[in-house]
Amino acid sequence: MSEGTRMKLAVLTSGGDSGGMNAVVRAVVKTAILKGCETWIVREGYEGLVRGNTEGQSHRPAQSVDKGSASPRIRHNENADDFAHNLRFGDGELLKDGTGDHLGGRTLRGRYIVRVGWDDVRGWFAEGGTLIGTARSAAFRTHEGRLTAAHNLIKEGIDALVVCGGDGSLTGADVFRSEWPSLIQELHTQGKITEEQASKHAHLKIVGLVGSIDNDMSMTDLTIGAPTALHRICESVDNINSTAFSHSRAFVLEVMGRHCGWLALMAGVSCGADFIFIPESPPDADRWEDEMCQMIQKHRDAGKRKTIVIVAEGAQDSKLQPIHSEFVKNVLADRLGLDTRVTTLGHTQRGGKPCAMDRILPTLQGVEAVEALLEATPETPSYMIGVRENKITRVPLMEAVKLTRDVAQAISEKDFQKAMSLRDPEFCESLEGFIATSVLETEPKLPHHLRMRVAIMHVGAPAGGMNAATRAAVRYCVRQGHKAFAIHNGFVGLLDDNVHQLSWLGVDNWMTRGGSELGTNRKSPDIDLGAVAAKFQQYNFHALLMIGGFEAFTSLRTLEQGRKLYPAFNIPLVHLPATISNNVPMTEFSLGSDTSLNALVDACDAIKQSASASRNRVFVVETQGGKCGYIATMGALATGACIVYTPESGINLDMLRNDVKFLKRRYALDAKGKNEGRLVIRNEVSSEVYTTDVIMKMFKEEGGSLFDSRSASLGHTLQGGIPSPMDRARAVRLSLKSMAFIEKHHQELLKQQARTKQAPPESAAIITIQGTSVQWVSVEVMVEHADMKNRRGKHAWWEAHRKLVEALVARPQILAKTGEKNIQH
Repeated sequence: MSEGTRMKLAVLTSGGDSGGMNAVVRAVVKTAILKGCETWIVREGYEGLVRGNTEGQSHRPAQSVDKGSASPRIRHNENADDFAHNLRFGDGELLKDGTGDHLGGRTLRGRYIVRVGWDDVRGWFAEGGTLIGTARSAAFRTHEGRLTAAHNLIKEGIDALVVCGGDGSLTGADVFRSEWPSLIQELHTQGKITEEQASKHAHLKIVGLVGSIDNDMSMTDLTIGAPTALHRICESVDNINSTAFSHSRAFVLEVMGRHCGWLALMAGVSCGADFIFIPESPPDADRWEDEMCQMIQKHRDAGKRKTIVIVAEGAQDSKLQPIHSEFVKNVLADRLGLDTRVTTLGHTQRGGKPCAMDRILPTLQGVEAVEALLEATPETPSYMIGVRENKITRVPLMEAVKLTRDVAQAISEKDFQKAMSLRDPEFCESLEGFIATSVLETEPKLPHHLRMRVAIMHVGAPAGGMNAATRAAVRYCVRQGHKAFAIHNGFVGLLDDNVHQLSWLGVDNWMTRGGSELGTNRKSPDIDLGAVAAKFQQYNFHALLMIGGFEAFTSLRTLEQGRKLYPAFNIPLVHLPATISNNVPMTEFSLGSDTSLNALVDACDAIKQSASASRNRVFVVETQGGKCGYIATMGALATGACIVYTPESGINLDMLRNDVKFLKRRYALDAKGKNEGRLVIRNEVSSEVYTTDVIMKMFKEEGGSLFDSRSASLGHTLQGGIPSPMDRARAVRLSLKSMAFIEKHHQELLKQQARTKQAPPESAAIITIQGTSVQWVSVEVMVEHADMKNRRGKHAWWEAHRKLVEALVARPQILAKTGEKNIQH
């Protein structure tokens, strides 16, 4: 891209801060540099645009900053040269350390539109909040303010803007873009810009990303920062649970969410709350106190020692009267005599380091934002970058803003049904799921002849969310009138008669428990299929729910094939994928994979801190995952690892030779005395020959004076710990869908006239997440998509991200020499 056509791009964060904003800035800057653009950040949001750079404080030339000793071989290549000249401009540390306005030495004082390079944003996505600042700008709301902002951008030659903020911030961006031609004309008329500048900057390119902890934007499943905020809430509730149980207390927790109850709802589902208040589905103004008290009293009568009520800050009743947490506390104390406390979480919900999802999704969205700007024309609308399940999307910005505001309008008009319909389907399903798992019915919903004996079993390795899924299934069974039976220790336990009935109260605390409360192993039913069938018949099971990984899938296949010989298997057979490896074919997410990614991120953050303290240390980190590279690849993306090894790509000598060259050249580019610790992530079975220890020793030997190397094996730490809120919420949603599937097929079997029932093939199925929907896949179909030898799917949606891991460390640019840049992982 020539100097004349090079796009100059700025990124700003606006509105309330949220975890993941720094990941956006990092991804935008790095992607733009790779695409041949110049990159800038705007400090303090729109206020920074208005303030601009004072005279004499504009961009300082890149050559004034020591870039370290760049390899001559890199300088001779055009792309590598481009990368080297955009390596750093000296202000990254000031932004990260918060010393930008310090008077001594280099300073950002008087500079609000700042040129940044590749290394200026390194390590940013592990930081909470926004390092470039955000502020409310009264000036930008005025015509004069926007005129000044336009002038400031033109002075720096910037013609594209990435805005990360809420609906107000994105609306401001669209207004700015629509006014741009008239602002340019006005500046030209006033003589503040030349004819050439007016012609060159005739149009402003805008793209928006939604940074909001409330998850209140329509046309996207998740806003940047919402998953992290949910983590903070659930951590607080989990901690409160123990003291509430100890004293048999009730706690009323107030969480953020003025017009959107997503945080309160998902926290209620994920933490097993007793009652929630959200704006979209308000309780009856005249009856809610009675209803809440009756529900909680039933829980207490059943033996519950603790009560958790979650209130969104925008909660109100059906007459739009606000419901305050203090009032809820008084109702519980006065009418039920409960020792009740109020906890307002406040701004703790915004703080802390981003979770894995708030590093990965903002990174992918930042990449897409740059692509959208490069493809933008004066005729295309301003786009908002969103996400549907795990697919990054572009939608018209103002259409999303309008739908978002329609929700608030519907609530103000008391049209709560419309407000719920405007939320995404998962929101409605989550509310139904909360009701199904929290309400203790006096009488079962189903008549006696439709009630079942449902067996629940964990198969394979433990994974976060297994217990949450079991709890949801048991609660649903009790509500409907079914009997839920726990089979402990898998099929071995069944043969040993290790079976008992689960109760509504008995699973109450399972939501936050990691691992497997039922016990699990990798044994399949073919250890003695006839004996397994006899046990099914002995216990008169009407359905089986297996929660587990690839072993559960193969077990389901064995049972389905066994139907020809054993009538006891002619019942609904369901597999709910739960494995940290995420290796079950055809589903994009398995329970436990998000928990495992967060455990990996926490461990790697600590390891990277140690590596960086040593200045020049490369850590080779070994992860679990079997023959599936999901955890390694997504973990590399979430931690900023510079190299990732997976079983799918394997490891060979040419690859290792180039990895050593890459590390040497990358360390040679570091500023003296400020080398960064770096991570290499290796799946445990990437190679039988090139083990973690071998690679670590190779790097240590070849690094010489440039870098040292150490290794760390995360092992079973990736399986344990408290399940992430996303895994808990997903467990409830999928478990309830599994139970509905079981009921449907059981009722169809009851309609058969024959004495021996014959279950159709589709009644043995796996519940999967595909794109934006939940799909049922029969065993027969899944076998066609499975690599049975390597125990994974034939096609993995995440494999393309390995190239992105390499791109975000500039591997192709650093290895820019004929025959070398083509040898990639």
